[in-house]
Amino acid sequence: MYPVVCIDDLERSALARLDQNALGYYSSGADGEQTLRDNIAAFQRYRLRPRCMVDISTIDLTQTVLGHQVNMPIGVAPTAMQRMAHPEGECATARAAEQMGTIFTLSTISTSSIEQVAAAAPRATKWFQLYVLKDRAMTVRMVQRAERAGFSAIVLTVDAQLFGRRLADARNGFQMPPHLSMANFTEELKNTVKGSGEQASGINNFVQTLFDPSLTWDDLSWLCGVTRLPVLVKGVMTPEDAATAVDRGASGVIVSNHGGRQLDGCLATVDALGPVVAAVGHRCPVFMDGGVRRGTDALKALALGACMVFVGRPLLWGLAHDGERGARLALQLLHSELRLAMGLCGVTKVADVTEKVIEKSERSHL
Repeated sequence: MYPVVCIDDLERSALARLDQNALGYYSSGADGEQTLRDNIAAFQRYRLRPRCMVDISTIDLTQTVLGHQVNMPIGVAPTAMQRMAHPEGECATARAAEQMGTIFTLSTISTSSIEQVAAAAPRATKWFQLYVLKDRAMTVRMVQRAERAGFSAIVLTVDAQLFGRRLADARNGFQMPPHLSMANFTEELKNTVKGSGEQASGINNFVQTLFDPSLTWDDLSWLCGVTRLPVLVKGVMTPEDAATAVDRGASGVIVSNHGGRQLDGCLATVDALGPVVAAVGHRCPVFMDGGVRRGTDALKALALGACMVFVGRPLLWGLAHDGERGARLALQLLHSELRLAMGLCGVTKVADVTEKVIEKSERSHL
Protein backbone atom coordinates (compact mmCIF):
# COMPACT_ATOMS: atom_id res chain seq x y z
CA MET A 1 0.00 0.00 0.00
CA TYR A 2 1.26 3.44 -0.92
CA PRO A 3 1.07 6.27 1.66
CA VAL A 4 -2.27 7.94 2.25
CA VAL A 5 -1.84 11.63 1.47
CA CYS A 6 -5.34 12.69 0.39
CA ILE A 7 -9.00 11.68 0.62
CA ASP A 8 -8.79 9.89 -2.74
CA ASP A 9 -6.18 7.56 -1.22
CA LEU A 10 -8.49 6.80 1.69
CA GLU A 11 -11.27 6.02 -0.76
CA ARG A 12 -9.07 3.59 -2.70
CA SER A 13 -8.15 1.85 0.54
CA ALA A 14 -11.81 1.62 1.58
CA LEU A 15 -12.83 0.21 -1.80
CA ALA A 16 -10.38 -2.64 -1.26
CA ARG A 17 -11.62 -3.39 2.26
CA LEU A 18 -15.42 -3.06 2.19
CA ASP A 19 -17.68 -5.87 1.05
CA GLN A 20 -20.03 -5.30 -1.89
CA ASN A 21 -23.07 -4.83 0.33
CA ALA A 22 -21.55 -2.01 2.41
CA LEU A 23 -19.63 -0.45 -0.45
CA GLY A 24 -22.71 -0.23 -2.63
CA TYR A 25 -24.69 1.41 0.15
CA TYR A 26 -22.02 3.95 1.08
CA SER A 27 -20.86 4.94 -2.38
CA SER A 28 -23.99 4.90 -4.53
CA GLY A 29 -26.24 7.73 -5.62
CA ALA A 30 -29.74 7.88 -7.02
CA ASP A 31 -30.60 6.58 -10.47
CA GLY A 32 -27.92 7.51 -13.04
CA GLU A 33 -25.80 9.22 -10.36
CA GLN A 34 -25.53 12.49 -12.28
CA THR A 35 -25.92 14.56 -9.10
CA LEU A 36 -23.53 12.31 -7.18
CA ARG A 37 -20.81 13.05 -9.74
CA ASP A 38 -21.71 16.72 -10.11
CA ASN A 39 -21.48 17.37 -6.37
CA ILE A 40 -17.74 16.76 -6.71
CA ALA A 41 -17.21 18.12 -10.22
CA ALA A 42 -19.07 21.39 -9.56
CA PHE A 43 -16.23 22.70 -7.40
CA GLN A 44 -14.13 22.86 -10.57
CA ARG A 45 -16.45 25.58 -11.86
CA TYR A 46 -15.05 27.91 -9.22
CA ARG A 47 -11.49 29.23 -9.32
CA LEU A 48 -9.44 30.47 -6.39
CA ARG A 49 -7.62 33.81 -6.52
CA PRO A 50 -4.15 33.57 -4.97
CA ARG A 51 -2.84 36.70 -3.27
CA CYS A 52 0.76 37.63 -2.56
CA MET A 53 2.83 39.49 0.05
CA VAL A 54 0.48 38.86 2.98
CA ASP A 55 1.77 37.86 6.41
CA ILE A 56 0.53 34.28 6.68
CA SER A 57 2.82 33.17 9.50
CA THR A 58 -0.30 32.54 11.62
CA ILE A 59 -3.42 31.01 10.05
CA ASP A 60 -6.42 30.49 12.33
CA LEU A 61 -9.08 27.94 11.32
CA THR A 62 -11.18 28.29 14.46
CA GLN A 63 -14.80 29.27 14.14
CA THR A 64 -17.72 29.82 16.52
CA VAL A 65 -20.80 27.84 15.49
CA LEU A 66 -24.05 28.13 17.43
CA GLY A 67 -22.09 29.27 20.46
CA HIS A 68 -19.47 26.48 20.31
CA GLN A 69 -15.90 27.07 19.21
CA VAL A 70 -14.60 24.55 16.71
CA ASN A 71 -11.02 24.13 15.54
CA MET A 72 -11.91 23.89 11.87
CA PRO A 73 -14.89 24.85 9.70
CA ILE A 74 -15.19 21.26 8.44
CA GLY A 75 -17.44 18.92 10.41
CA VAL A 76 -18.76 15.36 10.22
CA ALA A 77 -22.05 14.90 8.38
CA PRO A 78 -24.53 12.21 9.48
CA THR A 79 -24.03 8.90 7.69
CA ALA A 80 -25.97 5.74 8.48
CA MET A 81 -24.80 2.36 9.73
CA GLN A 82 -21.11 3.11 10.23
CA ARG A 83 -20.41 -0.24 11.90
CA MET A 84 -20.53 -1.76 8.43
CA ALA A 85 -17.24 0.08 7.83
CA HIS A 86 -15.59 -0.73 11.17
CA PRO A 87 -16.71 -2.51 14.36
CA GLU A 88 -16.52 0.72 16.41
CA GLY A 89 -18.52 2.66 13.84
CA GLU A 90 -20.00 5.96 14.96
CA CYS A 91 -18.17 5.85 18.29
CA ALA A 92 -14.82 5.87 16.51
CA THR A 93 -15.86 8.70 14.20
CA ALA A 94 -17.15 10.76 17.13
CA ARG A 95 -13.84 10.31 18.96
CA ALA A 96 -11.97 11.44 15.84
CA ALA A 97 -14.13 14.57 15.68
CA GLU A 98 -13.56 15.17 19.40
CA GLN A 99 -9.80 14.94 18.96
CA MET A 100 -9.89 17.36 16.03
CA GLY A 101 -12.17 19.77 17.86
CA THR A 102 -14.97 19.74 15.32
CA ILE A 103 -18.66 18.84 15.15
CA PHE A 104 -19.90 15.27 14.88
CA THR A 105 -23.44 14.60 13.65
CA LEU A 106 -25.08 11.29 14.55
CA SER A 107 -27.64 9.74 12.20
CA THR A 108 -31.04 8.57 13.40
CA ILE A 109 -30.33 5.27 11.64
CA SER A 110 -26.96 4.70 13.24
CA THR A 111 -25.56 1.41 14.45
CA SER A 112 -24.32 3.03 17.68
CA SER A 113 -26.88 4.60 19.95
CA ILE A 114 -27.16 8.19 21.13
CA GLU A 115 -25.98 7.12 24.58
CA GLN A 116 -23.07 5.03 23.28
CA VAL A 117 -21.75 7.92 21.21
CA ALA A 118 -22.15 10.34 24.11
CA ALA A 119 -20.11 8.04 26.36
CA ALA A 120 -17.46 7.49 23.68
CA ALA A 121 -16.88 11.20 22.99
CA PRO A 122 -18.16 13.17 25.99
CA ARG A 123 -16.24 16.36 25.12
CA ALA A 124 -17.16 16.47 21.44
CA THR A 125 -19.64 18.98 20.08
CA LYS A 126 -22.37 16.61 18.94
CA TRP A 127 -25.48 17.21 16.84
CA PHE A 128 -28.27 14.69 16.34
CA GLN A 129 -29.76 14.21 12.87
CA LEU A 130 -33.48 13.48 13.09
CA TYR A 131 -36.05 11.92 10.81
CA VAL A 132 -39.57 12.69 11.95
CA LEU A 133 -41.32 9.39 12.56
CA LYS A 134 -44.97 8.51 12.09
CA ASP A 135 -45.00 7.96 15.84
CA ARG A 136 -44.55 11.53 17.11
CA ALA A 137 -44.21 10.38 20.71
CA MET A 138 -41.25 8.21 19.70
CA THR A 139 -39.78 11.19 17.84
CA VAL A 140 -40.04 13.33 20.97
CA ARG A 141 -38.42 10.63 23.10
CA MET A 142 -35.50 10.44 20.68
CA VAL A 143 -35.02 14.22 20.84
CA GLN A 144 -35.16 14.09 24.65
CA ARG A 145 -32.54 11.33 24.70
CA ALA A 146 -30.25 13.55 22.60
CA GLU A 147 -30.83 16.45 25.00
CA ARG A 148 -30.01 14.32 28.04
CA ALA A 149 -26.90 12.93 26.35
CA GLY A 150 -25.43 16.38 25.78
CA PHE A 151 -26.08 16.86 22.09
CA SER A 152 -26.26 20.57 21.29
CA ALA A 153 -28.45 20.76 18.16
CA ILE A 154 -31.09 18.82 16.25
CA VAL A 155 -30.55 18.46 12.50
CA LEU A 156 -33.92 17.81 10.87
CA THR A 157 -33.54 16.10 7.51
CA VAL A 158 -36.35 17.20 5.18
CA ASP A 159 -35.39 15.72 1.80
CA ALA A 160 -36.06 12.04 2.48
CA GLN A 161 -39.81 11.64 2.92
CA LEU A 162 -39.39 9.10 0.16
CA PHE A 163 -36.05 7.35 -0.21
CA GLY A 164 -34.22 7.79 -3.51
CA ARG A 165 -33.87 4.95 -6.00
CA ARG A 166 -30.35 3.64 -5.51
CA LEU A 167 -29.62 1.07 -8.15
CA ALA A 168 -26.56 -0.43 -6.45
CA ASP A 169 -28.64 -1.34 -3.39
CA ALA A 170 -31.32 -2.86 -5.60
CA ARG A 171 -28.77 -4.92 -7.52
CA ASN A 172 -27.00 -6.03 -4.35
CA GLY A 173 -30.24 -6.74 -2.49
CA PHE A 174 -28.84 -4.54 0.27
CA GLN A 175 -29.22 -5.90 3.78
CA MET A 176 -27.87 -4.60 7.04
CA PRO A 177 -25.59 -7.34 8.40
CA PRO A 178 -27.50 -9.53 10.87
CA HIS A 179 -25.11 -8.77 13.76
CA LEU A 180 -25.96 -5.05 13.55
CA SER A 181 -29.12 -3.16 14.40
CA MET A 182 -30.64 0.32 14.26
CA ALA A 183 -29.29 1.18 17.68
CA ASN A 184 -31.51 4.19 18.42
CA PHE A 185 -34.69 2.12 18.36
CA THR A 186 -36.06 -0.16 21.02
CA GLU A 187 -35.78 -3.92 20.81
CA GLU A 188 -39.54 -4.19 20.38
CA LEU A 189 -39.49 -1.83 17.43
CA LYS A 190 -36.46 -3.47 15.85
CA ASN A 191 -38.25 -6.81 16.00
CA THR A 192 -41.35 -5.27 14.46
CA VAL A 193 -39.38 -3.76 11.60
CA LYS A 194 -37.28 -6.81 10.85
CA GLY A 195 -40.25 -9.10 10.84
CA SER A 196 -39.57 -12.24 8.87
CA GLY A 197 -38.17 -12.98 5.45
CA GLU A 198 -34.89 -12.11 3.82
CA GLN A 199 -35.84 -8.63 2.60
CA ALA A 200 -37.51 -7.42 5.79
CA SER A 201 -34.40 -5.76 7.23
CA GLY A 202 -33.71 -3.72 4.11
CA ILE A 203 -33.43 0.04 4.52
CA ASN A 204 -36.42 0.80 2.29
CA ASN A 205 -38.68 -1.37 4.43
CA PHE A 206 -37.41 0.38 7.54
CA VAL A 207 -38.11 3.80 6.05
CA GLN A 208 -41.57 2.91 4.78
CA THR A 209 -42.49 1.45 8.16
CA LEU A 210 -41.30 4.30 10.37
CA PHE A 211 -40.68 7.56 8.50
CA ASP A 212 -43.52 9.98 7.90
CA PRO A 213 -44.05 11.01 4.24
CA SER A 214 -46.69 13.56 5.28
CA LEU A 215 -44.05 15.88 6.78
CA THR A 216 -44.83 19.59 6.30
CA TRP A 217 -43.53 22.93 7.56
CA ASP A 218 -46.03 22.65 10.41
CA ASP A 219 -43.92 19.76 11.71
CA LEU A 220 -40.85 21.99 11.82
CA SER A 221 -42.77 24.49 13.93
CA TRP A 222 -43.92 21.61 16.16
CA LEU A 223 -40.37 20.29 16.55
CA CYS A 224 -39.01 23.71 17.49
CA GLY A 225 -41.69 23.81 20.19
CA VAL A 226 -40.78 20.48 21.79
CA THR A 227 -37.02 20.96 22.19
CA ARG A 228 -34.82 23.52 23.87
CA LEU A 229 -32.08 22.82 21.33
CA PRO A 230 -31.58 24.81 18.13
CA VAL A 231 -33.07 23.07 15.10
CA LEU A 232 -31.20 23.09 11.80
CA VAL A 233 -33.00 22.11 8.60
CA LYS A 234 -30.94 19.82 6.36
CA GLY A 235 -31.84 19.19 2.75
CA VAL A 236 -32.61 22.76 1.68
CA MET A 237 -31.74 23.46 -1.96
CA THR A 238 -33.77 26.57 -2.84
CA PRO A 239 -34.01 30.12 -1.47
CA GLU A 240 -37.77 29.69 -1.04
CA ASP A 241 -37.41 26.67 1.23
CA ALA A 242 -34.59 28.32 3.16
CA ALA A 243 -36.73 31.39 3.87
CA THR A 244 -39.68 29.26 4.97
CA ALA A 245 -37.46 27.20 7.26
CA VAL A 246 -36.25 30.31 9.06
CA ASP A 247 -39.77 31.73 9.20
CA ARG A 248 -40.89 28.51 10.90
CA GLY A 249 -38.22 28.65 13.59
CA ALA A 250 -35.07 27.05 12.19
CA SER A 251 -31.83 28.31 13.72
CA GLY A 252 -29.90 27.48 10.56
CA VAL A 253 -30.12 25.64 7.26
CA ILE A 254 -27.88 23.03 5.68
CA VAL A 255 -27.73 23.12 1.90
CA SER A 256 -27.68 19.44 0.96
CA ASN A 257 -28.98 17.06 -1.69
CA HIS A 258 -28.36 14.02 0.53
CA GLY A 259 -25.04 13.26 -1.14
CA GLY A 260 -26.74 12.79 -4.51
CA ARG A 261 -28.78 9.92 -3.08
CA GLN A 262 -32.29 11.34 -3.44
CA LEU A 263 -33.29 13.28 -6.58
CA ASP A 264 -30.92 12.68 -9.47
CA GLY A 265 -30.49 15.61 -11.83
CA CYS A 266 -30.83 18.35 -9.22
CA LEU A 267 -28.25 21.06 -8.61
CA ALA A 268 -24.91 20.34 -7.03
CA THR A 269 -24.89 21.69 -3.50
CA VAL A 270 -22.10 24.19 -4.12
CA ASP A 271 -24.17 25.68 -6.97
CA ALA A 272 -27.25 25.92 -4.74
CA LEU A 273 -25.30 27.48 -1.88
CA GLY A 274 -24.95 31.08 -3.09
CA PRO A 275 -28.67 31.75 -3.70
CA VAL A 276 -29.56 30.29 -0.29
CA VAL A 277 -26.97 32.47 1.44
CA ALA A 278 -28.35 35.52 -0.40
CA ALA A 279 -31.85 34.67 0.82
CA VAL A 280 -31.22 33.89 4.51
CA GLY A 281 -27.54 34.36 5.31
CA HIS A 282 -28.29 37.61 7.12
CA ARG A 283 -30.86 35.81 9.32
CA CYS A 284 -29.13 32.54 10.26
CA PRO A 285 -25.98 30.51 9.63
CA VAL A 286 -25.93 28.54 6.39
CA PHE A 287 -24.02 25.26 6.19
CA MET A 288 -23.37 22.90 3.29
CA ASP A 289 -22.53 19.27 2.63
CA GLY A 290 -22.00 17.27 -0.54
CA GLY A 291 -18.93 16.75 -2.67
CA VAL A 292 -16.25 18.23 -0.40
CA ARG A 293 -13.13 16.14 -0.98
CA ARG A 294 -10.35 18.71 -0.57
CA GLY A 295 -9.51 21.71 1.55
CA THR A 296 -9.83 23.86 -1.56
CA ASP A 297 -13.45 22.68 -1.88
CA ALA A 298 -14.11 23.81 1.67
CA LEU A 299 -12.51 27.20 0.98
CA LYS A 300 -14.70 27.73 -2.07
CA ALA A 301 -17.84 26.93 -0.06
CA LEU A 302 -16.78 29.30 2.71
CA ALA A 303 -16.19 32.00 0.09
CA LEU A 304 -19.73 31.45 -1.20
CA GLY A 305 -21.09 32.13 2.27
CA ALA A 306 -21.13 28.80 4.13
CA CYS A 307 -20.31 29.15 7.83
CA MET A 308 -19.02 25.59 7.82
CA VAL A 309 -19.06 22.52 5.57
CA PHE A 310 -19.71 18.91 6.48
CA VAL A 311 -18.26 15.73 5.00
CA GLY A 312 -19.75 12.25 5.03
CA ARG A 313 -18.14 9.75 2.69
CA PRO A 314 -14.53 10.87 3.42
CA LEU A 315 -15.07 9.87 7.06
CA LEU A 316 -16.50 6.51 6.00
CA TRP A 317 -13.45 5.90 3.82
CA GLY A 318 -11.18 6.80 6.73
CA LEU A 319 -13.17 4.58 9.08
CA ALA A 320 -12.90 1.61 6.71
CA HIS A 321 -9.19 2.30 6.22
CA ASP A 322 -8.16 2.32 9.87
CA GLY A 323 -11.02 2.89 12.28
CA GLU A 324 -10.69 5.90 14.57
CA ARG A 325 -7.18 6.66 13.29
CA GLY A 326 -8.41 6.64 9.71
CA ALA A 327 -11.35 8.91 10.49
CA ARG A 328 -9.02 11.31 12.28
CA LEU A 329 -6.64 11.17 9.31
CA ALA A 330 -9.45 12.22 6.97
CA LEU A 331 -10.09 15.31 9.10
CA GLN A 332 -6.37 16.04 9.47
CA LEU A 333 -5.91 15.95 5.70
CA LEU A 334 -8.78 18.34 5.10
CA HIS A 335 -7.57 20.63 7.89
CA SER A 336 -4.05 20.89 6.47
CA GLU A 337 -5.33 21.37 2.91
CA LEU A 338 -7.68 24.16 3.97
CA ARG A 339 -4.95 25.88 5.95
CA LEU A 340 -2.62 25.78 2.95
CA ALA A 341 -5.29 27.06 0.55
CA MET A 342 -6.22 29.91 2.87
CA GLY A 343 -2.60 30.95 3.18
CA LEU A 344 -1.98 30.91 -0.55
CA CYS A 345 -5.09 33.05 -1.02
CA GLY A 346 -3.77 35.53 1.53
CA VAL A 347 -6.42 34.82 4.16
CA THR A 348 -5.49 34.13 7.77
CA LYS A 349 -8.91 33.81 9.47
CA VAL A 350 -12.07 31.97 8.51
CA ALA A 351 -14.09 35.13 9.12
CA ASP A 352 -12.02 36.89 6.46
CA VAL A 353 -12.90 34.41 3.72
CA THR A 354 -15.19 36.28 1.31
CA GLU A 355 -16.34 36.08 -2.28
CA LYS A 356 -13.14 37.92 -3.22
CA VAL A 357 -11.31 34.61 -2.81
CA ILE A 358 -13.04 33.02 -5.81
CA GLU A 359 -14.45 33.65 -9.22
CA LYS A 360 -16.69 31.44 -11.31
CA SER A 361 -15.04 30.05 -14.41
CA GLU A 362 -16.70 30.70 -17.75
CA ARG A 363 -15.61 27.25 -18.82
CA SER A 364 -16.48 24.24 -16.71
CA HIS A 365 -13.45 22.13 -17.77
CA LEU A 366 -15.57 19.06 -16.99
